[in-house]
Amino acid sequence: MKIFGERLKYTRLDKNLTQKELAQMLNVTGNTVHSWETDKQEPSMAMILKICKVLDVSIEYLFGETEY
Repeated sequence: MKIFGERLKYTRLDKNLTQKELAQMLNVTGNTVHSWETDKQEPSMAMILKICKVLDVSIEYLFGETEY
């Protein structure tokens, strides 16, 4: 899921959010967001869908299937 972590971090930064801010929006810890971005942990499908909604991106984008 290396692309996922990279895209998650890029999108979070593009939205001017800190890891802590995104974590609060998703009801997880900042460490959890860090683990996703560094590919140490994978979010559940339900959480991936929530991330897409919160960051206003498609699941295809987060997994590298599209460029935006």
